[in-house]
Amino acid sequence: MKKFIKDLTVSSLEHLNDKHVLIKLTDSSPLPPMLPGQFVEVRVDKSSFTFLRRPISINYVDTERNELWLLVAAIGEGTHAMACLNTGDKLNCMFPLGNGFSMPTASDQRFLLVGGGVGVAPLLYFGKYIRKMKSEPIFLLGARTGKDLLEMDAFRELGTVHVTTEDGSVGEKGFVTDHPVLQREHFDQISTCGPKPMMVAVAKFARKAGIRCEASLENMMACGVGACLCCVEKTTVGNLCVCKEGPVFDVNRLLW
Repeated sequence: MKKFIKDLTVSSLEHLNDKHVLIKLTDSSPLPPMLPGQFVEVRVDKSSFTFLRRPISINYVDTERNELWLLVAAIGEGTHAMACLNTGDKLNCMFPLGNGFSMPTASDQRFLLVGGGVGVAPLLYFGKYIRKMKSEPIFLLGARTGKDLLEMDAFRELGTVHVTTEDGSVGEKGFVTDHPVLQREHFDQISTCGPKPMMVAVAKFARKAGIRCEASLENMMACGVGACLCCVEKTTVGNLCVCKEGPVFDVNRLLW
């Protein structure tokens, strides 16, 4: 796909909780095609100590409003600067980058989308695509507490949502791999994004159950085009740049 570098305009910014912010971006011309699982490299201009672009998953694309959504966890100086943007500010983005999730090939295929923390971000846009295939996505979303769950209303608009929290404040208590939906329902594919320990556990479950599984890796991707080599992942075919060969991988290619 053709790549673009654009100064996008902040159309809105919503603080979802004390750490996460939803940034919606627009442009004077129609946004280019983007696929679920791809990402954006953002230049952070309002941080004097942030020299490298920050990789952010494409959370959603609203074609009617010509908006690109980015779900950002403000955990470092660069992302904190992004969380302080105002409506009308410009954000320089290089996009769309990487390879996305494998799409359904038939409407009767059942896709389970498993996310944890801010790793739920790319699953919302993927759920939209599954809906377009006349199928219903099943979401399994995990967080430490109920207040850490993100964009729940948006997920429920697209499909069935199952929830786990570590403290049991919402949904099932425990981790996503503890949820009974994994045992009682059949799935043709599992797609996951979130903390690595969670994705490793999901991958192990999928292998044991004989279910195809893809994981969206969150290695640090400074350049986004495979030049800096800082995002290299060891795989069954050697070292691969996550930003170029991924970020979505079939888990059977990963040495987990």
